[in-house]
Amino acid sequence: MAFLTKVKQGFGTTFSFFADSWAELKKVRWPNRKELTSYSLIVLFTVIVVTIYFWLLDIGISELVQLIV
Repeated sequence: MAFLTKVKQGFGTTFSFFADSWAELKKVRWPNRKELTSYSLIVLFTVIVVTIYFWLLDIGISELVQLIV
């Protein structure tokens, strides 16, 4: 009997977790199309800048290694 009680409690906490998660998602203020586009462009620009930075850093380190070797 104790096992069944624990299983029942486990499912109860799982269901309450999903119910609480759903309630929190309802509170979220989702961005509109204009904001989403703006945020996406900022992220894309940042990714491109960081990619170029690491690409240049990689080239620089490769040249240093070539000079040393």
